[in-house]
Amino acid sequence: MTLVDVSSLTVRYSGATALDGVSLSLDKSEMVALIGANGAGKSTLVKALSGLVKADAGRVTVDGRLAQVPEGREVFADLSVDDNLRLGGWRNGRRGRDTSAIYDLLPALGPLRRRDAGTLSGGQQQMVAIGRALMARPDVLVIDELSLGLAPLVVQSLVDHLRTLHRERGLALLLIEQNARLALSLCSRAYVMEAGRIVLVGDAAVLASDERVTAAYLGGHYE
Repeated sequence: MTLVDVSSLTVRYSGATALDGVSLSLDKSEMVALIGANGAGKSTLVKALSGLVKADAGRVTVDGRLAQVPEGREVFADLSVDDNLRLGGWRNGRRGRDTSAIYDLLPALGPLRRRDAGTLSGGQQQMVAIGRALMARPDVLVIDELSLGLAPLVVQSLVDHLRTLHRERGLALLLIEQNARLALSLCSRAYVMEAGRIVLVGDAAVLASDERVTAAYLGGHYE
């Protein structure tokens, strides 16, 4: 079952083309990576999926509920962790106010629930952002730059949580990342974007050994 279907999507800003005929799909319970350098158009695609930018051509179809973890986390700094989480579930009515399931999934947040989100570390804020998105009870979780500004050990902890969510809840994941080594190790399938276009697509393990991907994106190290 296809949950996200992007077909020939084109987005322009003031005449400049940010996305040029992009096509991408994500099936139920699938983990898919979108990798590319800064400025490749990845975040524009995220905004198009969420309806935050208008397409000039093409189509975006989402079958189910999609929730986004934005680049830079964007927590509400002056609100408590618990209030940040509650904002993620506001459309779900009274049941959406119960944050207990998030503390079960992300137990490190429990002792922090009364802390202002702005006082937390980057990794803790990323957990808040993920928890806030999960409060919407999504079928698809879209994470824009999971590893941005975080230490490798923190990233590994977040990756472990995502693997658990996928295994136990069948959550579909679209991971948008500059860190190609991370993305290709976590996801089963991947797209490579350059200058607003998809230039490669395939099995993540195959792409990880592709000379073009290795030369362009795998020069660093991720443990």
